[in-house]
Amino acid sequence: MPTLTLAEQHCLLSVVTHTHSPANLVLVPTDEQCASPLSQIIEQRLLSAVFQPLIDFKSGDFLGFEGLIRGPVDSPLHSPFFLFSEAVKEGLLLQLEKLARETVLEAFVKLNLAGSLFLNVSPETLTDPNFKSGQTLQCMQKLGISPERVIIEITENQPTFDFKGMRDALLHYREMGFQIAIDDLGEGFSSLRLWSELRPEFIKIDMHFVQGVDKDPIKLQFLKSIQQIAESCGTHVIAEGIETEAELRVVKDIGIAYGQGYFIARPSAMPADAAPIETHRVINSSNIAIFPKAELNQRSKMTAHTLLSFVEPVHPATLNDEIFGRFTNHPELRIIPVVKNGKPLGLINRYQFIDRFAKPFQRELHGNKACLEMIYYEPLLVERNMPIEELSHFLADADSHHFSDGFIITEAGRYIGVASGQDLLRELTKMQLEAARYANPLTLLPGNVPINEHIERLLAANTPFVACYCDLDHFKPFNDTYSYRKGDEMIQLTGRILSWACDPKQDFIGHIGGDDFILLMQSKDWKARCEQALRSFEQAASLMFKEEHKTAGGYSSEGRDGTVKFHPLTSLSIGACTILPGRYLSHHDVSAAMGDAKKMAKKIDGNSLFIEQRKVSMQ
Repeated sequence: MPTLTLAEQHCLLSVVTHTHSPANLVLVPTDEQCASPLSQIIEQRLLSAVFQPLIDFKSGDFLGFEGLIRGPVDSPLHSPFFLFSEAVKEGLLLQLEKLARETVLEAFVKLNLAGSLFLNVSPETLTDPNFKSGQTLQCMQKLGISPERVIIEITENQPTFDFKGMRDALLHYREMGFQIAIDDLGEGFSSLRLWSELRPEFIKIDMHFVQGVDKDPIKLQFLKSIQQIAESCGTHVIAEGIETEAELRVVKDIGIAYGQGYFIARPSAMPADAAPIETHRVINSSNIAIFPKAELNQRSKMTAHTLLSFVEPVHPATLNDEIFGRFTNHPELRIIPVVKNGKPLGLINRYQFIDRFAKPFQRELHGNKACLEMIYYEPLLVERNMPIEELSHFLADADSHHFSDGFIITEAGRYIGVASGQDLLRELTKMQLEAARYANPLTLLPGNVPINEHIERLLAANTPFVACYCDLDHFKPFNDTYSYRKGDEMIQLTGRILSWACDPKQDFIGHIGGDDFILLMQSKDWKARCEQALRSFEQAASLMFKEEHKTAGGYSSEGRDGTVKFHPLTSLSIGACTILPGRYLSHHDVSAAMGDAKKMAKKIDGNSLFIEQRKVSMQ
């Protein structure tokens, strides 16, 4: 049974009884009874407007308000989703949008709201042949509001096909003095194309990419990319759906100009003229956000296809003389794949082939014969989408000669190229080196690159912070005495303790390698946090020492020069220095200052905190 519109349902319920007999019931709908609830809403102008502000992150003032429409409170059409969905079903979208614009404009003027008005318009309306240009402007003239204060916001719920018609309509609005905004970038069907063709003054990022951006490195990268594109073409970005303090901090730090969402203000029929105190506190704070950790390494997603080299294969009927000629003319060629009808049969190894051919009379006997006898028929076949890490285990479990001889890479079982164990080893080494720059493999804490990037962000924001260099004392003797495995446990323990000491919203921890850690602290109680870390380390590390070593206060071990020395128990030293705006030019300067403070801390026996006093401390 087809779905009935609200109007049809209403008509079915409207009956007039002329007799008491059910058989004589007849439908006698009047015009009023058959008017759909939506038609009645439009005819009686029963819409109301609510407004949600958009905030300027630099000034803390409201840029303006987005006008949102609501149906009657006691109606199923109170929600804008159901309201406009029903309008599309009944073919009343044009009439509904016209009334919605008038309702929003009238309420905006009546409330005497400051700033700009974001006025929603759908592409369907703009490109409708019955759309009458100038109606919105006439309404505004009656109300005494100029086009310069109104921003036409394109909302898109369905695919847009008439790009030219919509583009011409929007350019016409712009000629009259209106500005243009595109809503829900990343969610709509054609918003990117519209952005490219229209170059709007404002672009709104869909809330999906904003909510949770403080925890999701992919969303963070999306917002960064959009902001970079916007800067290059002179468009202002508005982040929609900001609901938490953490989201606001990240969005602001990326450089996005404006924001909108429940953390700033909810839609209201009587909106406030300023943001809440809590919102202002975040906006005015000089502290920078702690960005979510990126994936350890994009190379971890690499597959066997990365290693592929294409070597022209030969048919199994190819003569040995031809094979010999290819090896002779191409000294770098180590294997030749043998393929029939796309299916790999085996490999011909350069050294085995030439070694056999070099024997007396072998070339004369076998030169004009097919290469069948020279083929190694049990090659290692690897599908192109096999992850590199999995391939390394696969190759390790295979016969050792596959590492040097090489293996065949396939796609759906068909030959596409070859690779060798050396290729795999080289790529794995690159991955490990690259990964170590971004995250330490032992603790999974950020490595050198994100540490330096965070320092540069702090310096660029002119944010005062405390940089701490944390280092274990007498760690090598502990390694020598208790084993490297215990040494790794000690490093991991240190990483956990320092992480616990940090405020996750304000403090950054990194691991530059070995037993060296970096803390970049914006928390006001940073000193108490460092002191707590030292106490926690002393208690936790004591569990890793033998009782006799704790009693003696240390242990003896042989040094590199062969002499046996007594070494105190491993302790933690923290060197801290205050980094004030304008005093350091780059992360190199900050690193040098931290290094000097660490050296002073290590001169103090036991677990120690040295604070560089020659600089002005944070208030």
